[in-house]
Amino acid sequence: MKISTKGRYALRLMLDLALNNTGEPVRIKDIAARQEISDKYLEQIISTLNKAGYVKSIRGPQGGYHLAREPEKYTVGMILRLTEGPLAPVPCLDGEVNTCERQDTCVTLRLWRMLDTAISDVVDKVTLADLVEWQTQISDNYVI
Repeated sequence: MKISTKGRYALRLMLDLALNNTGEPVRIKDIAARQEISDKYLEQIISTLNKAGYVKSIRGPQGGYHLAREPEKYTVGMILRLTEGPLAPVPCLDGEVNTCERQDTCVTLRLWRMLDTAISDVVDKVTLADLVEWQTQISDNYVI
């Protein structure tokens, strides 16, 4: 399984909003500059996040975006599933019901379930607040 740029950039965008939460809206242009990502691409991603209620937009010359909830309310899994879709390693585990004809005799299904559980255990445990803390620790270690 590989996470696409859309998923990775969505996570970076949400982290940037959390790190730059001063009470004022954050402009996409500023996030794009800090993250070195195209503002046009970020606009597409923020649209998805906005529609899902993960961020709130403020219109006008002083407008921008901010998180709709506190960082600890977002898991990495929530953000990745929104932008990537299911994170299951094989298509037969994408939905709630496995409709594969071979599931009763497929020995590798056990492996794929273990991998799916391991992935979910990690991405559903780590929150945006955890990433903020990790980023702060990195920044504290590289004081110039």
